[in-house]
Amino acid sequence: MANERRRGEIVTTALHLLDEGGADAVSLRAVAERMGVRLNTVSWHVKTKGRLLELMADAIMARIPLDDLPPAPADRFTELVRRYRRALLAFRDGARVVAGTYAAEEHTLRAAEVMVETLLECGLDEREAAWTTWTAVYFTLGLTQEEQGAPAAVGDVLRTAVTADAHPALARVLGHLAGGRSRSGSSSA
Repeated sequence: MANERRRGEIVTTALHLLDEGGADAVSLRAVAERMGVRLNTVSWHVKTKGRLLELMADAIMARIPLDDLPPAPADRFTELVRRYRRALLAFRDGARVVAGTYAAEEHTLRAAEVMVETLLECGLDEREAAWTTWTAVYFTLGLTQEEQGAPAAVGDVLRTAVTADAHPALARVLGHLAGGRSRSGSSSA
């Protein structure tokens, strides 16, 4: 129990470092320094930076609420993907951390289970449910990673480059592409 608690403290500290300085600020040494412990204490509990990132990714996935979902399976799946995106956006470089791991951990597996189950309820066969889940997860992950990694000036670049005469369709949706989204995911997606 004490080991799990200490490991949880390490992951929480790493997530604070992530929020403050991004993914590049997270290291076992930085976590140890922040916690006021020796590096070998952190290493003993999480072993490697890769393992720390897996635990961080699972902690990010734990932020996906799996209750109060819409009853209709198609609506439920859409809401699950929205909640997944919000969880990724809850931390600076959250998508980068999740993308860089393959965490077969409790919260990650639980979210995947609910997504696949929902698609099976929609009538998809096993292969379709698996690949649709995979596609939605990785599309959302990639899009969110780009969103988090893009400098704020991207919107200004698009507003300057896109003209209604040359790019009428892009001009119509420009506010959605270059509108600047908050880290918390408060946009409509």
